[in-house]
Amino acid sequence: MLSGFFNYDNPVWRFIGKFGDLILLNILWLIFSIPIFTIGASTTAVYYVTLKLARDDDGYTIKSFFKSFKENFKQATAIWLVLLAIGAILGVDLYFFARLYTGSGTLKTVMLTVFLAMTIVYAAVFMYIFPLQSRFYNTVKKTFFNAFFMSLRHLFRTIGMIVINAALIATGFIFVVPPVLMIFMLFGFPLLAFINSYILSPVFEQYMPKKEEHSDEMRPLFMDDEEPISSSLMGKGDENPKENSEDM
Repeated sequence: MLSGFFNYDNPVWRFIGKFGDLILLNILWLIFSIPIFTIGASTTAVYYVTLKLARDDDGYTIKSFFKSFKENFKQATAIWLVLLAIGAILGVDLYFFARLYTGSGTLKTVMLTVFLAMTIVYAAVFMYIFPLQSRFYNTVKKTFFNAFFMSLRHLFRTIGMIVINAALIATGFIFVVPPVLMIFMLFGFPLLAFINSYILSPVFEQYMPKKEEHSDEMRPLFMDDEEPISSSLMGKGDENPKENSEDM
């Protein structure tokens, strides 16, 4: 009985081991996010690992992180810079109408409502875009479209992620609840990615070709009909296109 309990394949130890992976991921994410412009690539790499953890596809955490970071660096960085610019614009607009604007009260209310709605849409896209980048092959434009489309199609999961993430961040950093703050210091952003990955994994499974559902390669999502099949079906890092695969 004891030998079974201390076996690494025991579900309890496998679950505990995942939190050890999160601590390691937190260190890697912090180090590789320091230059700021690399946050997109490091976030994508974190999701690459946490999505694997969510579906019990254990592997080498460090190796997987660097693999995704390298493969997604250019595109994830472009996505991050676009999101950063949009976020900055929304932040300035919200601050202006909330704190600085002294004109019509009706206009102020309308504009605040509009920008708050846009912020919610922004948060919804943010929930999906880096996990999608880590798992599927697509252009930057299509990845943004897919993130928006999926956030609406799976609205309840989207709301759930936004609420859970916002509640944890507010509890730890705004209301400063010591236990939650300590957890964040230990696990950091990868903890949120880990929670989100459990919510997103069933969603992503719906878009995976059934015969390749156990493969670890990134896959095309919502490709254009006119795009050559040979190029659209090649996962990032593959040497040859996948043969006899179905276009999603």
